[in-house]
Amino acid sequence: MKRFILTIFFSIVAVIPIFAGQINVYTALEDDQYPIYLESFKKLYPDIKVNIIRDSTGIITAKLIAEKSNPQADVVWGVSATSLLVLDQYKLLAPYSPKGIDRVLPQFKDKGKAAKWVGIDAYMNAFIVNLPEINKRGLPIPLSLEDLTKPIYKGLITMPNPASSGTGFMFVNGILQYMGEKKGWEYLDKLHENIAQYTHSGSKPAKLAAQGEYAIGISFGYRGLKEKSKGAPVEVVFPKEGSGWDLEANALVNKKQIKPEAKIFLDWAISDDVMPEYFKNFPIISIKHNFSIPEGYVKEPVKQLMKNDFVWAASNRERILKEWQNRYDSKSEPKK
Repeated sequence: MKRFILTIFFSIVAVIPIFAGQINVYTALEDDQYPIYLESFKKLYPDIKVNIIRDSTGIITAKLIAEKSNPQADVVWGVSATSLLVLDQYKLLAPYSPKGIDRVLPQFKDKGKAAKWVGIDAYMNAFIVNLPEINKRGLPIPLSLEDLTKPIYKGLITMPNPASSGTGFMFVNGILQYMGEKKGWEYLDKLHENIAQYTHSGSKPAKLAAQGEYAIGISFGYRGLKEKSKGAPVEVVFPKEGSGWDLEANALVNKKQIKPEAKIFLDWAISDDVMPEYFKNFPIISIKHNFSIPEGYVKEPVKQLMKNDFVWAASNRERILKEWQNRYDSKSEPKK
């Protein structure tokens, strides 16, 4: 009888998946976001160790390409969809449709039979304006893209370098798609005259504006609103022409040995365990919902989004960045 019971026990154990490994997750999610998001994963899968490698989108993209012959990441989480399309051109993404992908809206996921990437939320550009700095100069709050090119703001603006920052690239991409390339580069030429510095972080211009080091930071809405909630004397402006934007999206890294824990992570990353947490920070998530728009955003956030052809942006990214660097890189902050 004892032998029979042991046989039954080991047979049951053999068919129960035990996940006790570890995965490397490359992410561009903010430092104050991903630890909160991860809380539910840790409760559900306490035996899976998640090693987070966090950096700006451009740096993560370059890192993954550099590691192509020996990928170190298992999962990409919360990196711009435009960058994931670039990575797919290098065959760095493995097809995988996470559990629950059917409820992800069509425009927020790869259209392949097995998805190469799946979006979780949309983030958009905004101006973060330091009110004391603007007021002491007797200047109006800029409300539009055109306002930023006025000579009165010369030397008062910072924005992210698009080569290292996804936030910077989505701003430049938004301008070029909204205005057309000829007028778009002319606009960026005029804006360059007013730029004090290009940073290598998408959130840094918002933080610099919040600290009063510069009067205006071109960044993204979440970071500006977060600084404001902490007491910074800033106004967060979504430009009247619309905002450049991108999706934060997830993908499975293409490597010889794909860990089952990586797929579990991607299943969780679009589940109801974490989707409501994304929405606390962004007004657009990739599934249908009835949540209230987070405070500080425009009432109809979808209408705020500029035209954005992700395929065009990915296909032309290298050319756009080369042109941008040739024109404007002289004002970029030194790389660490």
